[in-house]
Amino acid sequence: MALLEDHANGMIRRERVFRDHNDLLAHDDDWLMSRFRFPRAMLLDLCAELGPALERATRRNHAIPVQTQVLTTLGFLATGCFQRELADRSGISQPSLSALMPSVLNGIIHMGSRYIRFPYTVDEQAEIKRQFAAMSDFPNVIGAIDCTHIAISAPSEHEFAYVNRKHVHTINVQVICDAHMNFTNIVARWPGATHDSFILTHSSVGNRLQAGAGRDGWLLGDSGYPLRRWLLTPVLNAQSAEEQRYNEVHGRARSVVECAIGLLKCRWRALDASGGRLLYQPAKVCRIIRACGVLHNLSQRNGIPLPPDLPPPELDPEAQPPPRQVGFQQGARVRADVMQRL
Repeated sequence: MALLEDHANGMIRRERVFRDHNDLLAHDDDWLMSRFRFPRAMLLDLCAELGPALERATRRNHAIPVQTQVLTTLGFLATGCFQRELADRSGISQPSLSALMPSVLNGIIHMGSRYIRFPYTVDEQAEIKRQFAAMSDFPNVIGAIDCTHIAISAPSEHEFAYVNRKHVHTINVQVICDAHMNFTNIVARWPGATHDSFILTHSSVGNRLQAGAGRDGWLLGDSGYPLRRWLLTPVLNAQSAEEQRYNEVHGRARSVVECAIGLLKCRWRALDASGGRLLYQPAKVCRIIRACGVLHNLSQRNGIPLPPDLPPPELDPEAQPPPRQVGFQQGARVRADVMQRL
C-alpha cells in the first residue's frame, strides 16, 4: 500500500523508455530511393551539410541523430505518410518528429540561395536562351513561368482567401524554370484565391524584369498572364498560319514548366493532391513547398532518377482566365516581331 501511495504522489519517478533509433542508411540504394528519393551517398552529403544546424547542445544521452532527423523528414516529403507511421519506422515518437521537422525544413530552405537563382547576368541568360532554342526553336527565352496549387486543410484565419476557383483550399505557388526543369524562382506565400498575374506583379522577379533586368530575354507564360515586353503569352483565337506557328513553338517551349511541376509533385508526394491535403497551417505548408523546391533542384542537378515504383509524372496545366490586358502595346509589338522570326 505504501508503494502504491508513493507512486500516486509522484514520489517514485517513472523510468523513461528510449527507443533504439533505426539505422535507416543500412539499407541499399533502391530502398533508400523509394523512401527518401536519394541514394546513400547523397543522403550522407545532405546530413553533413545540415548537421551543424541540427546538432543541438544537450545534456541528454539520447539526442536524436542528425541522420534520423533528416531521413524522417525526407520520408514525410517523399511519401506524405502520417507522422506517426514515419516516426515508428525511425524509432522516435510522433511529437519528436513534429518538433524536429521545422529545423530540418529551415536548413534545406537556407540552401536555396545556391540551388534556386534567377538568371539576371548576361552569361546566365545566354546559357538558358541556348537551352530553350535547342529544345523548342523559340529565341531569347530566359524562363517558363506557371503557377500550381497545393491543397491544404481549411485554415482558421482568412479561410475564404484560400478557396481557389475549383472551390478547394490551396496555396497558389509561382514557379519559373529553365529548359532542363531546374527551378530558377519559387514564390510560395499566396492564398489559393490569388490570381497568377497578381503573384508575378508582386514578386521580386516581376518587379526586376519590369525595370529592365530581362535585357532582351523573355519569360513564356500561358494566357493567364498579361502580355508584356518581357513576358510573351499565346495568341488567343489564332487565325493565321503565322499565329498558329507561334502558338505551337510557344507551347512547346512553355510546356517544360508543366513537366517540372509534375515532376516536383511526383517525387515529393506530400505536395500531390492524390496524397490528400497538407494538414498544417499555411505558413508551415509554404516552408514545406520551398524545401521541396530546393530538393527538386538538388535531384535535377545530380541526375537523380525517379524510383521505378512511382507512377510517371503528369502535366500540371493550371491556366487561369486571362487578366485584363492593360498597357500591353509594347508586348504586342514584341510578340509580332517574334512571329516574323519563327
